[in-house]
Amino acid sequence: MQIAPSLHRAGNDLVAMYLIEDDRGVTVIDTGLPGQWSDLNDELADMGRSLSDIRGVILTHGDSDHLGLAERIRQETGVPIYIHEADAPQARGEVKKKNPSWGRVKIGPLLSFLWFAGRRGGLRFNPVSEVEILRGGETLDLPGDPHIIHTPGHSPGSIAILSSAVDAIFVGDAMTTRHVLTGTDGPQPAPFTLDEDQALGSLDGWSDTKARWVLPGHGHPWDQGVEQAVSQVRARAAAT
Repeated sequence: MQIAPSLHRAGNDLVAMYLIEDDRGVTVIDTGLPGQWSDLNDELADMGRSLSDIRGVILTHGDSDHLGLAERIRQETGVPIYIHEADAPQARGEVKKKNPSWGRVKIGPLLSFLWFAGRRGGLRFNPVSEVEILRGGETLDLPGDPHIIHTPGHSPGSIAILSSAVDAIFVGDAMTTRHVLTGTDGPQPAPFTLDEDQALGSLDGWSDTKARWVLPGHGHPWDQGVEQAVSQVRARAAAT
């Protein structure tokens, strides 16, 4: 799915991966579930690209539904896999994430998410054997010139990734536009967040980005600007 020029999504509103392209090649942001290999390759083909065009992978955090294809991509292409230092042990399979509260659940959306994830290897955890460490504040020499913003809360090493080249910020699970446990649409706090207060506070780090596109790991692309998205997340949090 082409979101905008040079900006693409593989997967869907349940589990998304993003691709930025320029004349250097492709940057992949998050890698979904292990069974979404064809989603990635189909999107690359639609772009007139292939795996050989990938120059690097950036993981917004270490949860299994964001790093599902990372090790396979690394093995087949040799490209670096970037993740924040605080989530690197989880991505390498050395530690497990603590179990956060689920909060409100509606059975229909929950079953839809579990069915989708289960059919695509969501019960498997595919660790990444080698990662490149991020600390926040870096601008990587990759297509789209992605800039790293440490955004802890959902996990200690959660990051947002700003690409001014495509006017987008990729936010992982720092927020969502479709709650996978309730089906509620619109910008809101994401489920499975370890420290909800910290996650809300971390949104302050996006205030100067002015990005039009806000792209979460779960939910539809948001095109009404980061300021409006953050405002709605805070309002939803206050209401609950």
